[in-house]
Amino acid sequence: MKRSKLEIYLDILAMLALKRQLKLKHLMSKLKVNCKSLKEQIDFLMKNGLVEKKILKKEQVVYVLTPTGVAILKAFREIKQILPIEADGKQQDSYSKMYFPHAAF
Repeated sequence: MKRSKLEIYLDILAMLALKRQLKLKHLMSKLKVNCKSLKEQIDFLMKNGLVEKKILKKEQVVYVLTPTGVAILKAFREIKQILPIEADGKQQDSYSKMYFPHAAF
């Protein structure tokens, strides 16, 4: 089943919450999203203040979660606990797999 944009946005936020910072190619491989699509989704998240780009030594670009991104991810976790999302009568787990309960916020 194809993930919605919202599910992919949440997957990106959750992965960044777990790993703290990731290069674009690592996000692509972990989330199984093509480069063009991921760039568009990262741009959307950056424009809305949920993710920011950082440049490390040797001009390596990584993406990190902002405090606003953390708050949004927490809010969706709370919503999911109260109102589980279902599709076709089954528990929808595409982005819930990305919920890393051990990630520190």
